[in-house]
Amino acid sequence: MNNIKYYLDRVAEIFAEEQFVFEPHELYEPIDYTLRLGGKRIRPTLLLAANGLFGGNEEQVRDAALGIETFHNFTLLHDDLMDRSPLRRGQPTVYTKWGDNAAILSGDTMFALAWRYFLRQPSPRLQEILQCFNETAIEVCEGQQKDMNFENMTLDQVSLADYMDMIRQKTAVLLAGALKIGALYAGAPQSETTKLYDFGIHTGLAFQIQDDLLDGYGDTAVFGKKTGQDIRDNKKSYLPLAALKLGSAEQKKELAALFSAKDNMDEDKKVRRVLELYNTIGLRATLEKAIDEEFRKAKEKLDAINVAETLKKPLREMMETLNGRKK
Repeated sequence: MNNIKYYLDRVAEIFAEEQFVFEPHELYEPIDYTLRLGGKRIRPTLLLAANGLFGGNEEQVRDAALGIETFHNFTLLHDDLMDRSPLRRGQPTVYTKWGDNAAILSGDTMFALAWRYFLRQPSPRLQEILQCFNETAIEVCEGQQKDMNFENMTLDQVSLADYMDMIRQKTAVLLAGALKIGALYAGAPQSETTKLYDFGIHTGLAFQIQDDLLDGYGDTAVFGKKTGQDIRDNKKSYLPLAALKLGSAEQKKELAALFSAKDNMDEDKKVRRVLELYNTIGLRATLEKAIDEEFRKAKEKLDAINVAETLKKPLREMMETLNGRKK
């Protein structure tokens, strides 16, 4: 019986075995660099675990695991370029090392490589698998565009419902799609893949809300992120949007002013004041409740899947690990 560590280790082995550098070297070196940076590799791990959930053949999804992670890293490479982010996983981003043009072209190639990985993985249900991957990719791009749109909107122009829809597309659908693809390779019936997909959606929503919570309240030494960066960037995350919904008229007015401030205010002072408002409103407890609710829904979906309980162990362990991030 496998556990989640087994699948995490297997994914690490798959990436260690795979070659990513070909000619022309200038095109493939940034791809190799990106895929060797590591990261959590949650998506290919979920794909393998979902395949195992329905008794699939692990070797049958090796290339699919490479494909889903290559696509994910393509999105990160282009996100970094669009956001002008200098670091990714503590290392210089591709555009800072090789330039904008290299980041665009290598990223485009990664998207094509993801398709190649899926196409070389035979399956009687390949059309369903490719359709799931393609729709997932489109939704991720739609979510990214919505996130970019939010940057040009004031805080009161973005609702919490708008935000939840955006993170469902930008973050949750890729987790859900990875799970569904793994299950499809194993021949799982549609009724079960639907439950598994919904499990991934709720897990992904919880995961993103946790990231928002950690930006305000996380330990920088533990999570490797500077506390309050979303506040500095005037980002419309769950925290300010929930605060705007729950706060008093006076608190809402001050938050709106703080999140429209540009270079005319000391950033550390701004972060301190926003966090004071969050604490007064009781926002941490609100977010923890929202996270727990999404994990509760995810657990319900996993409970409903009609396979032996022992086979669900890796996914339960992954959910518990993710849930532990906020504590």
